Amino acid sequence: MASDPPGAERGEAARKIDRRYTEGELVKVAYARNQAEAELIQGLLLQEGVPSVLRRTRGFDVPDMLAAGPRDVLVPRSGVAAAREILLKAALLDDRQEAVTSPRTLAIWLGAAVALVAVIAYIGTELLS
Repeated sequence: MASDPPGAERGEAARKIDRRYTEGELVKVAYARNQAEAELIQGLLLQEGVPSVLRRTRGFDVPDMLAAGPRDVLVPRSGVAAAREILLKAALLDDRQEAVTSPRTLAIWLGAAVALVAVIAYIGTELLS
């Protein structure tokens, strides 16, 4: 029984990739709690021809954690719709969930919250004086 040559697994994965899903910059489509869960998601995407890359989530980029810690699953922009559909079918993504919250949206919500607190504080001080 001979073993597979080095790189055979990588070559097999490359044959599964659908070229339609390889264009564009990488976009986050899923979040996994650890490397094993991230690899499961990556395998589901690869079965449908969508290439993906795993990245440690910001703030958890500590090499000493090895396989522990959250991971982001990224796919090329052309494969985002297919990846979301695959993950919805596998019940790994909520259909109401946005995969990525833009910094602009986050800043708007944070500004609105600060303004609301300021208005409440102002009204509170006017009523007490």
